[in-house]
Amino acid sequence: MGAKSKLVFVNSSWTKGHIDELWQVPDRTTLLFPPCNTEKFLQISGPRSRRVVSVAQFRPEKDHKLQVESFAKFVEKSGRRDVRLTLVGGVRNQADRDRVTSLLELTRSLGVEELVEFKVSIPYPELYQILSDSLVGLHTMWNEHFGIGVVEFMAAGIVPIAHNSGGPKLDIVVPGAGFLASTVEQYSDHMTRVLEMGEEELENMRRRGRDHVKGTFSDETFRKVFMEKCVGVLDMDLQWIVEEEEKEEEEEEEADCN
Repeated sequence: MGAKSKLVFVNSSWTKGHIDELWQVPDRTTLLFPPCNTEKFLQISGPRSRRVVSVAQFRPEKDHKLQVESFAKFVEKSGRRDVRLTLVGGVRNQADRDRVTSLLELTRSLGVEELVEFKVSIPYPELYQILSDSLVGLHTMWNEHFGIGVVEFMAAGIVPIAHNSGGPKLDIVVPGAGFLASTVEQYSDHMTRVLEMGEEELENMRRRGRDHVKGTFSDETFRKVFMEKCVGVLDMDLQWIVEEEEKEEEEEEEADCN
């Protein structure tokens, strides 16, 4: 059915590649990033603590285990114990709650229990406060179609270290605005890199990230692309109607002559 559509919208380059392969209508398929309401995050300013943050539901595909292991490797290699990892996320059921318990046990076994805190199903004001205070944002989901959490990190002035796949790789983490990783070593090394940056370098990276968010994922950009494409389709429909009406008139004239 999708292949018969006059206009197809997809939310990321990764999704577009998938739909192009399935439906074979690339000329009618438009990349339209979802509008991300980041205005409040873009207003965040001021000093940050040495906090690494993750915001993701405690589902298996989010791979929080990789985050904890990467943070523990960072602590082991750097010897630093002045950095905190905050895992923020919601739980849907007992399986998710058990997953949080397993992650807590993992922090104990890796010797970083006192450096990792879990914030489960917290209210928005508390989330906003955590993002306002964080320096690094972790994302570890493989092949996430888009990755709105990474967009929110960048809008909040947080340097993202995102999984080297899917939407974050293809659309969100542009050069100079963050880092991509897929292994414990890579995540650990990037954490070290960000936490050793000077303020000027950090500010330049934040500015690139925020400029990308404002120019690519805003409501205004969404509205502009959506309207341009829809008007184009409507124009084609109107042209078809005009042509059909002209054809009917010609047929009627021919019939009258006969």
